[in-house]
Amino acid sequence: MIRVLIADDEAMIRAGVRAVLTTDPDIDVVAEAADGHDAVELVRRHRPQVAVLDIRMPKVNGIEAAAEIHRTVPTTGVIMLTTFGEDDYILQALGGGAAGFLIKSGEPEELIARVRAVADGAAYLSPKVAARVVAHLASSGAGALAGRRGAARERVNRLTAREREVLSFLGSGLSNGQIARRLHVVEGTVKAHVSSVLARLGVDNRAAAAVVAHEAGIVLPPAPDQQ
Repeated sequence: MIRVLIADDEAMIRAGVRAVLTTDPDIDVVAEAADGHDAVELVRRHRPQVAVLDIRMPKVNGIEAAAEIHRTVPTTGVIMLTTFGEDDYILQALGGGAAGFLIKSGEPEELIARVRAVADGAAYLSPKVAARVVAHLASSGAGALAGRRGAARERVNRLTAREREVLSFLGSGLSNGQIARRLHVVEGTVKAHVSSVLARLGVDNRAAAAVVAHEAGIVLPPAPDQQ
């Protein structure tokens, strides 16, 4: 059973997310919070595998809550619910250790699939979120999109062929177990490759590595076992 916490300051949003998630018999919503402070406290109390957080919340916002959860309960993966126009917040949340990003207006099936994936150790950027992040980075004073793409490819080219393959799977949102099945290796080998990829790219987490994969254009299309 996948234990999930939901945090959003709008009761109707929380009810909608709960209604979607509870259609999956393997998901148990163990707690709800209306602000980031309560979200952190409830995560400490209930130790869910996944916390679904709105970015903008009172008292403590979702970004701060995600960072505190990542620091104090690292076994809980955090999925941020975003709306268009929150690109700066997404970039901050990437640095705080969030494992997934979904658009609130996305399909219900995507939410369920990504909760399951993050519970399994994957990191995921919604394609819409990834596209906006890459475009935002290109227009935020860091150079043109072509320049960032070239820089990302240079970073990726420093990886070994197997590490580049692993990075492409990370960009697609695969967990270590899914990558291991694709590569026909044990999961421990994949874990070692992921650690090496993060270190060599100079990023702190899988979601940040996924951004590099998207910028470099090496993300593979989703496969049946990601659904």
